[in-house]
Amino acid sequence: GVTVLVYDQTCAAEKRRRRKRGLIADPPKRAFINHLVCEGCGDCSVASNCVSVQPLETRLGRKRRIDQSNCNKDFSCLGGFCPSFVTVHGGGVRKAAGPGVEAGGAGATDPFAGLPKPEVPGCAEPYGILVTGIGGTGVITIGALLGMAAHVEGKGVTVLDSTGLSQKNGAVASHVRIAERAEDLHATRIGAGAVRLLLGCDMVTAAAPESLATIDQGTSRAVINGDVTPPAAFVIDNTIDLGSRLMARQIQDIAGREMAEFVEATTLATALLGDSIATNLFMVGFAYQKGLVPLAAESIEAAIRLNAVAVEANRQAFGWGRLAAHDPARVWKTARPLMVAKAEGEDDTPESLDGIVEHRAVFLREYQDEAWAERFRRTVERVRAAEAERTPGRTGLAEAVARNLFRLMSYKDEYEVARLYTSGEFEAGLRRQFEGDFRLRFHLAPPLLARRDPETGELRKREFGPWIFGAFRVLARMRRLRGTAFDLFGRTAERRMERRLIEEYRETVGEILDRLAPANHEAAVALASVPEGIKGFGHVKEQSVEAAKRRAARLETEFRAAADPAPAPAAVHAAAGGGD
Repeated sequence: GVTVLVYDQTCAAEKRRRRKRGLIADPPKRAFINHLVCEGCGDCSVASNCVSVQPLETRLGRKRRIDQSNCNKDFSCLGGFCPSFVTVHGGGVRKAAGPGVEAGGAGATDPFAGLPKPEVPGCAEPYGILVTGIGGTGVITIGALLGMAAHVEGKGVTVLDSTGLSQKNGAVASHVRIAERAEDLHATRIGAGAVRLLLGCDMVTAAAPESLATIDQGTSRAVINGDVTPPAAFVIDNTIDLGSRLMARQIQDIAGREMAEFVEATTLATALLGDSIATNLFMVGFAYQKGLVPLAAESIEAAIRLNAVAVEANRQAFGWGRLAAHDPARVWKTARPLMVAKAEGEDDTPESLDGIVEHRAVFLREYQDEAWAERFRRTVERVRAAEAERTPGRTGLAEAVARNLFRLMSYKDEYEVARLYTSGEFEAGLRRQFEGDFRLRFHLAPPLLARRDPETGELRKREFGPWIFGAFRVLARMRRLRGTAFDLFGRTAERRMERRLIEEYRETVGEILDRLAPANHEAAVALASVPEGIKGFGHVKEQSVEAAKRRAARLETEFRAAADPAPAPAAVHAAAGGGD
């Protein structure tokens, strides 16, 4: 077993604590990912091993974003070989305009004024609250605040904390038991079927077997954060299925559909208060307003003041949570303009094939021209027609071709990276997340300018100032030169490879259509989906291409075998030279 742990650096949670207390400097610099440029390759996670690099689901697939509330600012993620990273110097993370200033309203109003007091549950019998979450987000603080609030009211209370691996987003739980008298409490841990409120500040930990075991269907209530924080395993496997729907269904099945409630607490709290750390107290406020906490609001606020850490921010988080339970439409109206992920295109709504084709055709027209977009449309329509004719009743192949042909046809060369930085969406995303006077620095490895690392042979990234934005504007206007004799970058090995991949994929699609049959439809979809694994830039993309080729070779064999089933035994006997 392990005898000694040697830390390379202070953990992110501890750095945040020290910065809040003014014990260490807080650098006026933040990392930001232009999700439009990001390929979702995960090289930034490989370089940093950091849980603050989180997934962002978009219409064009899974990208990456930086959780500004969780970032420890060691900037190791900048080492990922990707031009999507910028650093923001100065300014600050944008927050709601101020306590009570409503979006679209004239002047300041107190949004919490007039909130009705809920009917507080009794605790003549011990009332168990299980708070679950991830390390470093304040789960233990929630247990302590509830415990102090119970003391303020003169009630009996026990708090048992299970701290887990906080440095790596490990599971943390706080067992809070409240009774009218201390002598009524005979145990500290909430046993099987004994929880009255499961307060799931993180869905993954709330859906864990040990949490679900405390639920008694028909008696226990569950209030769950519907936003999923990726587990530490995401750093290692960036394709991991976060499975929020499955976890939500598990909780509903055990607690009962009417007894479980979900709220997008992280999204709302981060938008309203500029810090995802506010999520947990937001959840407490939500559960309190639903009448599920056997304490008075005044007692909880007194505990917040006694804690003497970020008092006003914590009071605001508690208040916004209450308001979200009472008037969710009002809270969403205030928060929506400030939502980073939603505004950037996060969307889990299934798209129709027509919607996929049209969205990507419009993109390709901006990428190159109408002829390039029409070429894409014709290929997908040909696949759609063949799929309907050869495999009636089956779908999926045309969609796979639409998604993957688009990925190859929209490869991110210098012209495209420049266009995606200057289209206006990047700057709008920055302004949604940051405010004040800030400057940008870009971290790039232009093939014609970057030097190679003498040890690895890979291009080295360099830092460029705001002047590079002017160069981006010039390059974006030159995109019509792509693929012509005047293409400045078209002769590099990477660009030739990218153009070759498009033609090779079209040939693969042609073979799929020639051999397509009901027996090999599933194999055809898998083969057509191979390019989804081709991601990244430079050497990262080269490695993904090699891996994709190996996978394609295996799937081609399976596809052809399914198209040409083994002959019947008699035919095999005759082919071998035998006879009756």
